[in-house]
Amino acid sequence: MPILIEPARCPGSLGEQDQPRLDVDDDLALRPWRPDDASQVRAAFESPEIQRWHVRRMDSDAEAREWIARWPVRWAEEIAASWAIVDTATDRAVGQVGMRDISLFDASADLSYWVLPEARGRGVAPRATLALTRWAFHTLRLHRLGLRHSTRNEASCRVAGKAGFAFEGTMRESVRHADGWHDMHVHARVRD
Repeated sequence: MPILIEPARCPGSLGEQDQPRLDVDDDLALRPWRPDDASQVRAAFESPEIQRWHVRRMDSDAEAREWIARWPVRWAEEIAASWAIVDTATDRAVGQVGMRDISLFDASADLSYWVLPEARGRGVAPRATLALTRWAFHTLRLHRLGLRHSTRNEASCRVAGKAGFAFEGTMRESVRHADGWHDMHVHARVRD
């Protein structure tokens, strides 16, 4: 059955290039995950707040290395991407920002983020989200970026607002967390 429109972005627009390092500002950068980040990833998923919203934990550095090892595959398949948010002085991971549900055909993706407890309260998530948004719109040439979070996750809602993602509505009981079904806020930005 023929498709009546051309893809907004050609296959290969993402996967045929190396995942870049992106500068956020003088203090932060985004870089691809490395196996030696495993202890930071494990620490993140030991955080009750991160477990609450991301519904996973990691019990060993080996599990964290497996999580890290999947990202280059997802990049090559052009379905998802994740960057370590790093402190530029130490190159140590303090959080994560990424794109999920990438559709080059529709030139769209959903963003996700988390920040280690010791790095919270410094604007890390909104600054990293803005840097990834700039790259996604200006370099990758995506048209739309979405962002969804539980209506109970007020911190994530603040990040969305600070990063310029307009509130679009609520998806009722659309994601299941450990404590049951959650309504999800939907935010988005478009390139124009």
